[in-house]
Amino acid sequence: MIQVANISKSFKVAKREAGFGRAVKALFSRQYELIQALDHLSFTIDDGEMVGYIGPNGAGKSTTIKIMCGVLTPDAGECVINGRVPWKDRLPHVREIGVVFGQRSQLWWDVPVGDSFELIRDIYGVNAKLYRSNLEQLTALLDLQELLQTPARSLSLGQRMRCEIAASLLHSPKILFLDEPTIGLDAVSKIAVRKFIKKLNSEYGTTVILTTHDMQDIEALAQRILLIGKGRILLDGSLAEMRKRFDQRKTVVIEYLGELPPLILGMELIEASEGRLVLAVDPHILPVSEVITYLASQVELLDLAVSSISAEEMVAAMYREYRI
Repeated sequence: MIQVANISKSFKVAKREAGFGRAVKALFSRQYELIQALDHLSFTIDDGEMVGYIGPNGAGKSTTIKIMCGVLTPDAGECVINGRVPWKDRLPHVREIGVVFGQRSQLWWDVPVGDSFELIRDIYGVNAKLYRSNLEQLTALLDLQELLQTPARSLSLGQRMRCEIAASLLHSPKILFLDEPTIGLDAVSKIAVRKFIKKLNSEYGTTVILTTHDMQDIEALAQRILLIGKGRILLDGSLAEMRKRFDQRKTVVIEYLGELPPLILGMELIEASEGRLVLAVDPHILPVSEVITYLASQVELLDLAVSSISAEEMVAAMYREYRI
């Protein structure tokens, strides 16, 4: 279990104006600004949960992850993960976590991936039997067989990310931190990575904390969402709950034969062309089922599609509401 209680963290950042003269002046008289990255942040994550940790750039996501990994020490507050304080019990703590940063690599650049895995095994002290078993499973599930003899510098981004995920799991961690794990991947690689993460969670009960700006990752993986802004948790709930709260209208698209049907209360015209109509519908005023029944009584329907607010639009609405 992950328990974070009233965590605060600030950074002192040097500031100066542009220009060579001001740069020289700053050598002798430097000005600083205090940035409050986390402000009494609190949440709890149970074993086996898959949580999407989202927020705009600068909201405090990476700082939180680094504190939970034991890389940073907070100014105040408590963080206990599986009975340990990450920055105080670093060695036993890191044996039970795996971390994947989409823009950083834990593979050695000029050596084959298999050699990097061997070095990681030695770092974590994984026994030979467990290492062989994990490597065989990960190689099969992530399709790494042809990559193990290839230096990391020769891999494509999608291939490298699959190897990074495998490297983070060689020691069978109980918790997996994923920071932008699908950044820059093609569609096929993204689907493969998402499928593997879901399998990992369902079969082994691995707790997954996912930090990303790709809302398709969130929709595919996260059972629960934590929205952070200005260093605080602003919203905590499931994607379905948030969609219900922020989805104020449905979009109905029809292709039809006949004259343009008259609109009734609850319908808003978005686009109309010959044989095609796009409507916005407020389901609180007019249920979608009644919209379909009404349209079918007015024209001959050839095709019909109903869509909700996209995940990106929903998150943008959250950001506007909380002014972050």
